[in-house]
Amino acid sequence: MSSITLISSVDNAPQAVGPYSIAAKIPGFIFLSGQIPLDPSTGAIVHGGIEAQAIQVMKNIDAVLKGCKSSKEKIFKTTIFLTDLKNFQIVNGLYADWLGGHKPARSTIQVAALPLGADVEIECIVAE
Repeated sequence: MSSITLISSVDNAPQAVGPYSIAAKIPGFIFLSGQIPLDPSTGAIVHGGIEAQAIQVMKNIDAVLKGCKSSKEKIFKTTIFLTDLKNFQIVNGLYADWLGGHKPARSTIQVAALPLGADVEIECIVAE
């Protein structure tokens, strides 16, 4: 168990909305819990529709990665959860812009609901 590091908070990222860590590190890997579009300063879902929510999720991922001393270039698997697959193209375009030429493996899933009424959530697996 000593080789597992649970990260409960980092600067500039929202707190977990439940009894879990925002990230877990084991030698060679970092597992990020799903990030929803919470404004770290208020703890509330950002307003502005799916675009604003997706951008905030990616900012939150960047903040968690920075707190884990990593970066998005080391992401090798993501899962995107959407409450409506009609938003796929919008989120896909923002995701592509965010990652540039980096193209990790990915799954995108439509779900019935997400925490706090979010429309998008993204989780990541990262090489340490």
